[in-house]
Amino acid sequence: MRAIAKNRIYIIGAGLTGLALAREIQAKPIFGRVVAFLDDDPQKIGRRLSGIPVLGPLDAVTELLKTTPADEAIIAIPEATREQLRRIHRLLTAAEFSRIRIVPQLSQLLSGEPHLIQARELNPEDLLARQPVRVDLKKSLAYLRGQRVLVTGAGGSIGAELARQLLYGGAERLYLFGHGENSIYESERELRLLQEAGVGEKATIVPVIGELQDRDYVRYIVGRLRANVVFHAAAHKHVPLMEANPVEAVKNNVFGTANLVDASLAAEVERFVLVSTDKAVEPASVYGASKLIAEELVLRQGGPGRAFLVVRFGNVLGSRGSILPLFSSQIQKGGPVTLTHPEARRFFMTIPEAVSLVLQAGGVGRPRGLYLLDMGEPVLIRDMAEQMIRLYGYEPGVDIPVVYTGLRPGEKLEERLWAEGDSVQPTEYPKLLLLDRKYALNGKLNAVLDSLRPICFFREDSPQTYRNRRMLRETLKRIIPDLRLPEDEPPY
Repeated sequence: MRAIAKNRIYIIGAGLTGLALAREIQAKPIFGRVVAFLDDDPQKIGRRLSGIPVLGPLDAVTELLKTTPADEAIIAIPEATREQLRRIHRLLTAAEFSRIRIVPQLSQLLSGEPHLIQARELNPEDLLARQPVRVDLKKSLAYLRGQRVLVTGAGGSIGAELARQLLYGGAERLYLFGHGENSIYESERELRLLQEAGVGEKATIVPVIGELQDRDYVRYIVGRLRANVVFHAAAHKHVPLMEANPVEAVKNNVFGTANLVDASLAAEVERFVLVSTDKAVEPASVYGASKLIAEELVLRQGGPGRAFLVVRFGNVLGSRGSILPLFSSQIQKGGPVTLTHPEARRFFMTIPEAVSLVLQAGGVGRPRGLYLLDMGEPVLIRDMAEQMIRLYGYEPGVDIPVVYTGLRPGEKLEERLWAEGDSVQPTEYPKLLLLDRKYALNGKLNAVLDSLRPICFFREDSPQTYRNRRMLRETLKRIIPDLRLPEDEPPY
């Protein structure tokens, strides 16, 4: 006979979310046993909810708790501010809980009860990010009801969150496209578990493994899937890595996008949303140049009855290869924490907030619209690193050394969301801006692709151009006069 788990669970927050979690755990004791709610509300303290005592206030009870190695805390306050979360984290850490999970803060408003499967480990981005804007996601996703939706890069950080939130849109089919079988498997598996738990709606989930650089395949599969809406999140994105592999960056980000756009036109896709980046603004890297060209490829195809548009934003917290997971790993090893430059600044937004705004833009954006996410003021990466070190209970520069390594090829001290001379207009939707560009490549795009094609694809009549990195960089500089690429050649 299977043993029942004996771990004790404390739920932080005796509101509707906490009560829903408690009842789910009571119905499935394999998850453990809810010992108590912890809350600051004097009207709740001393009561019993679903037979479980409400203890508080937090400052007092966490000092008295005698936790065991199996004790777990689940923060069930979706509306909590970052300041409140930092306080709760400090108290729970002092009480030595072995595990702290959180029902994620909602940057979007969703109907339905929360489920335990949605609780995840408390991450640094939960504590460091600014307060996210709240979007009525159910309303925003109305345009997707009954539609077939294709997400490229569905195994990546942005693509997987797009798929996660799309569960609430009432889509008929949700296609998860990617070239990495393991990441697509994980994304599909998570979505099916969420559906089994009653989260979202019952879209048919279809994993699709393929390569966007394969023009014939992309044209075949997009036509076969008959998608109404495409969210294009697939891209090579790591700036220094793409400086070392510039041809592959262009082949994937430019020609992969061109293949998808052409296939979508042939299949009469109604809406196409490209996820873009602030690195495309006055680019200083091959990656940024490739995304600028990708933007133009999408924007030139918008027209009546065909909403092809772009959503551009800065860094997202917690994505694969981003700084917070790196800092966390470095701190847990005792340091040093490595920074490129003491004055380096970046825009930051959480993945759920960025994605909910992308989904909103997909529904309200006009054809050929280039939309920006208002990400607030850029943040000193140094400040973020020091805050994170303190979250772990250490003093920066004393317990954990901080080392500056210098800007890497293709990196800037500070990114911008629009170029000098561009104009930005607010929309009726919070945090969503519309960009009017001063400069566009639209009239030159065919010539651009023709000049890049023999570098990215082998041709018998010009073998000397294939994979010629120097020629690629010279070509990109001709295409984008303001492009400021590093002088150093890639290492191979």
